Amino acid sequence: MSFQNPAYFWLLLLLIPIIVWYIVEMRKADASLQISGTDSFKGQPKSVRIYMLHLPFLLRVAALLLLTIGLARPQLTDHWHSEQTEGIDIMMALDISGTMQAEDLRPNRLEAAKIVSVEFINARVNDNIGLVVFAGESFTQCPLTTDHAVLINLFNSVKFGMIQDGTAIGLGIANAVNRMKDSPTKSKVIILLTDGSNNAGDIDPLTAAKIANQFGIRIYAIGVGSRGQARIPYQTPIGVQYATISGEFDEQTLRQVADQTGGEYFRATDNASLKRIYEQIDQMEKTKIRVREISKKQENFSPFILWAMLLLLCEITLRGFVLRTIAQ
Repeated sequence: MSFQNPAYFWLLLLLIPIIVWYIVEMRKADASLQISGTDSFKGQPKSVRIYMLHLPFLLRVAALLLLTIGLARPQLTDHWHSEQTEGIDIMMALDISGTMQAEDLRPNRLEAAKIVSVEFINARVNDNIGLVVFAGESFTQCPLTTDHAVLINLFNSVKFGMIQDGTAIGLGIANAVNRMKDSPTKSKVIILLTDGSNNAGDIDPLTAAKIANQFGIRIYAIGVGSRGQARIPYQTPIGVQYATISGEFDEQTLRQVADQTGGEYFRATDNASLKRIYEQIDQMEKTKIRVREISKKQENFSPFILWAMLLLLCEITLRGFVLRTIAQ
């Protein structure tokens, strides 16, 4: 409930002198009678009129209070809220080449990427999300879907050795573009995660980025790997051995891929920075929600005025008939 004219509540301050005046007048009006003793009056029941003596004044105060509320014009407000949600199409292009086994991220680059990606997917409730994986070749692990439980299961099943080794970044981008180019959704995004330089496939990354730009698709490129050297495990007849690889790769190409499509390039050197990058992308690519609010106000002063009139009528009736005094 709201009030159209709340300034009228200042009138309630007038009740203070009215109450003071009433108390003073009641003390002046006390009648006295000299008698020899009061023993004979002990135990006598009090008249109902004694208990009702102050009722007319209380009714008047209540009536003035209700009249003031009525003058302030209380209003009831009804709200209608409607919203339309437009999700975003997001294809995640994930590098699963052998170098993603490097352990500069824990437990390794690929597993760290999977963990953070699943957290990202869980936060994007209204979006269509799909998964493309690439190494020496590329294929679609999951098409665009809002069934994120299925997507996460397919995400978790990604592992090394699913396809021929290599780093076909251009094919990964092209495959992702092909999966979303015909979608009617206005906002389309590719999140490209890789730790290498393009060394396989029939299409180079910059050409694939130009195609993505023609279809209005933004690419956020994430380069994974510490700045320095990293250990990578490999199997030998005597067990798992480790080799050292450089953490440097073709960042310039990844930056150009992102710039051509209006996206952005990021470098993740550890688990914490990778998580921050996904959080930053999540903030930049917000689901569009159109909200329409309608409000309707309804005047609600009449009940207060009617009750005030009724109380004043009760006061007049009590003073004129039930509690009438000799002076009247």
